[in-house]
Amino acid sequence: MQRRRFVQSAAALFPAAVIDHALAAAATAGPEAHPLPPGPVLSGQDRLHEHHSLGFSTIAFKVLPRETAGNLFLIEHTHLRKGGGPPLHLHYAQEEYFYVMEGDFLFQVGDQRIALHPGDSILGPRKIPHTFTVTSETPGHMLIAFTPAGQMEGFFRAAEKPGVSLSDPALFASHGCKLLGPPLSAS
Repeated sequence: MQRRRFVQSAAALFPAAVIDHALAAAATAGPEAHPLPPGPVLSGQDRLHEHHSLGFSTIAFKVLPRETAGNLFLIEHTHLRKGGGPPLHLHYAQEEYFYVMEGDFLFQVGDQRIALHPGDSILGPRKIPHTFTVTSETPGHMLIAFTPAGQMEGFFRAAEKPGVSLSDPALFASHGCKLLGPPLSAS
């Protein structure tokens, strides 16, 4: 009888021990390991209520890689100024999808240059050079998705640090990308 009570008591404690271990591991892990509560990310807001900028735009992280097991990273670019955009680059392992919400853009994907307007979208496939610039006088606004997410959240966090330049090939190389040339001209 005592053995049965011991086994029952041990079995009852097992889930509590597993939960305590998981909570302790989460407490010592970095912020990327903490699960995020479900819920909306409102217009103009960042998923973590942070502020990000590359100098030519404001960025809000909308869907983080940790929410999708690394399958998706979604950002919103707002206040993209005329002539603003990244240098020509490629991603070794991500597709990059662009959806224009406001403003006019010139995109380069491979050797092709294409004008896009609100409601238009384009895919920058992995290993294909791509870039964009805003051509309208009004600010540009678009959603950009990376799949799989890869190191793109880390890229944007590194790129916004003081003293870091988007013209640094090492920045791109350290995040699974390759810098290929300057940004597009808006003219």
